[in-house]
Formats: sequence, C-alpha cells, structure tokens
Amino acid sequence: PIRLSQAVVSTQSTGIFCMHGGLSPDLLDPRELNKIERPLDIPNKGVLCDLLWSDPDPDIVGFGDNDRGVSFTFGANEVSKFLKRNNLSLIVRAHQVVEDGYEFFCKRKMVTLFSAPNYCGEFDNAAGILTVSKDLVCSFHIYKPKPVAVTTNNRKK
Repeated sequence: PIRLSQAVVSTQSTGIFCMHGGLSPDLLDPRELNKIERPLDIPNKGVLCDLLWSDPDPDIVGFGDNDRGVSFTFGANEVSKFLKRNNLSLIVRAHQVVEDGYEFFCKRKMVTLFSAPNYCGEFDNAAGILTVSKDLVCSFHIYKPKPVAVTTNNRKK
C-alpha cells in the first residue's frame, strides 16, 4: 500500500500549495491536512486519494470522472476557486508526464512538474525542477532527454 508521511505540503507563507496529484472536491482548506495523523495507508477515495491521483482537465468545469479509474479530474475553475479561497497564488503538482518537464494550467496558476526524463524508456520527455528563491521568484531547470539509439531493426540499444 502507498503510505503518506509528508507527501502533501501547504505553506501559507509562500502562497504555494504542492501535492503529487491534484485537487479534491472534499478539501476546502489546506490546513485541514494538519489534522491527519501520519503515516497512514492511502484510501481508495477521499481527500488523500485525490491529492495523490486527481488530474487537471482543460475541457471540463468542476470535477469529473478520471480515466485512470481512481479519483477525479478538475477544471481550471476549481483551481481558481481553491487559490482564491485559501489566499494562495500557485499550485505545484506532478503525476503526469509532460514533454518539456513542466506544463502550466489555468493561466499559470498551476504547474505540473515531471522530474524523470525519458520516463520508463518509453517517452521522449524532458525533466523539470522548480526552484523558489527567498523572494518567491520561481525558476525552472530543464534536463533534456537523452536521444534514444535505434538499431537497423528499430530496437533500442
């Protein structure tokens, strides 16, 4: 089972909310997460499940079904509502392969980072790492994928 120790981080002082997956229709205030005793097994549904497995979807409003078979998808309107309600400025998440190592959503109010280049040897994606300075200036560091060597019979070397 997946265990949660400190996988979800919310910091009011920076205005940045970080998680592996995405938003939950059951989480109104990130401070609610402080009440959860850790470590624990991740349930199949609910706030912690959603924070690990939900995904943004540019084509929906609200929350919708997720093709992964777990958790939800959420629209840009949910990102805007969550940030405004909690006086936050940015959501940082992972969980999805993105070609350039990072990808913005909701007019740069959310960013997906993916830090594994050439994911599983099956993707030609770059890796992205986000640094935040003491002045809260965000910078991306991109690590390009290695070229995949191909033999004459189209097998990887």
